[in-house]
Amino acid sequence: MPFCVGLTGGIGCGKSKATDIFAELGAGVVDTDVISRELTGPGGGAMRAISAEFGQSYVLSDGSLDRPRMRALVFSDPGAKQRLEQILHPQIRAASREHIAAAPETYVIVVVPLLLETGAYRDLLDRVLVIDCDEAQQVARTMARSGLKEDEVRRIMRAQVPRATRLKGADDVLRNDADIPDLRAQIEALHAKYSAAARNAV
Repeated sequence: MPFCVGLTGGIGCGKSKATDIFAELGAGVVDTDVISRELTGPGGGAMRAISAEFGQSYVLSDGSLDRPRMRALVFSDPGAKQRLEQILHPQIRAASREHIAAAPETYVIVVVPLLLETGAYRDLLDRVLVIDCDEAQQVARTMARSGLKEDEVRRIMRAQVPRATRLKGADDVLRNDADIPDLRAQIEALHAKYSAAARNAV
């Protein structure tokens, strides 16, 4: 397995932008959210089990998951959330392992939004990188990107581990309070660090 860095952070902290910059610099990327969307897309590997468990009403006409309907269900029903996770998580983890093992790059960024909430994937990771910004920025960015209302964003944030807990679990912290050039400069420094660590680990 290549050298692996787990990237996590609260909603709206900028995981996608950071991931894009790491990829531009030559890092491999395995994004568990992307894998999840593939599994729940039209004809996705998890859709048959989801349909059997929750009913056809949670499946759109193209064969993909009705995300808004499922999101509403899992927020209101912890049991439904657990049932969905029991279907998705093993498949996401298996696909992630395959992608990591096949990656040709020196090191791999493994994007796991709920890394510290679940503790999953820790056995695959050499470092944990937390991207962080203040909570007001999290709310503003998420509202601008998703169209969600402030109370909905804050409800999602409350379901995630507290910011202080996330920072405590980090080996490295990426601050995303300023502009893109500042973020890129931090990532370039981390890229050099991780590239060297990966070479030394061989």
